[in-house]
Amino acid sequence: MPNDATVDLIRSLVEAMDDRPLAADAQGSVGGWESLAMILEFGEGFRSVHGYAYSPGDVITPVSCKWSSIESAVGAYLDGYYRPGERLPVKILVQFDRTAGKYEVTFEDADEDRWAVKPKNFREMREHLRPKFG
Repeated sequence: MPNDATVDLIRSLVEAMDDRPLAADAQGSVGGWESLAMILEFGEGFRSVHGYAYSPGDVITPVSCKWSSIESAVGAYLDGYYRPGERLPVKILVQFDRTAGKYEVTFEDADEDRWAVKPKNFREMREHLRPKFG
């Protein structure tokens, strides 16, 4: 059973993603997606969040959101794992399947290249990141 901070984190990502016109359809919403994978990055002096929304018919849409839209939910979530002043992970992968109601949150503490999406690997990475819950 997810705790409230996890539910709030996932909800903030979904709401912020749905508000981004970059990956929106004509109605201004990503809409129709069944699952998502979002990478939260904690770099030196920057924060970013990006990933993919997976819809029926193998439609995969790149998505992102403003960090400021999710910052309080991320902070509350991390407070459950880290004490003030402790080093944060370099990345967190949040995978959520809303049709199955399942999720997974994976921390990466050191490897800054893990889950790195680049022009040469974006097709493979979007499949690698796709939520697959057994």
